[in-house]
Amino acid sequence: MSRYTGSVWKKSRRLGISLTGTGKELDKRPYAPGQHGPNQRKKISEYGLQMQEKQKLRFMYGLNERQFRNLFDKAGKMKGIHGENFMILLESRLDNLVYRLGLARTRRQARQLVNHGHITVDGSRVDIPSYAVKPGQVIGLRERSQKLDIVKEAIEVSTFVPEYLTFDADKLEGTYSRYPERSELPAEINEALIVEFYSR
Repeated sequence: MSRYTGSVWKKSRRLGISLTGTGKELDKRPYAPGQHGPNQRKKISEYGLQMQEKQKLRFMYGLNERQFRNLFDKAGKMKGIHGENFMILLESRLDNLVYRLGLARTRRQARQLVNHGHITVDGSRVDIPSYAVKPGQVIGLRERSQKLDIVKEAIEVSTFVPEYLTFDADKLEGTYSRYPERSELPAEINEALIVEFYSR
């Protein structure tokens, strides 16, 4: 199944969550799209709830089903809690950390920066969005990429860098200091439902 590239706003409203991270999609109409939007009172089955949670997380990080499932399976082989490990693996993706550092305004933009070869890890160019960054590694921009408009715009509006990252605004580079704790990751996701979905 391919990655979803349709209207993020509609998808955000259907899932009741801001997929761009800006929150703008839900400001105007915080209910599902369609003519019955505000009045839909459908009771969702347990399977439906699990599926919805999976889709929420998958679209939030912009993965296709195969990438998502592979990462989920990898998390299951690690020590600790399956769902939490999964969330940490998602968060450790290079495209996501470029977004978290404020070098891009959305994860989609961050993925493009990585794809187009603008991003470095420990000084070497990496163009694989799913690259798993390890604590201690430094994420930066290639010298010729530092003047890109989308980077400048993103940095101007960037206000919050999570505590598991450090950002040097002069060098335009950040260090992945440590793996995040669950409390620092998206609170609107119930990953236990996703574990249940795949364990059925």
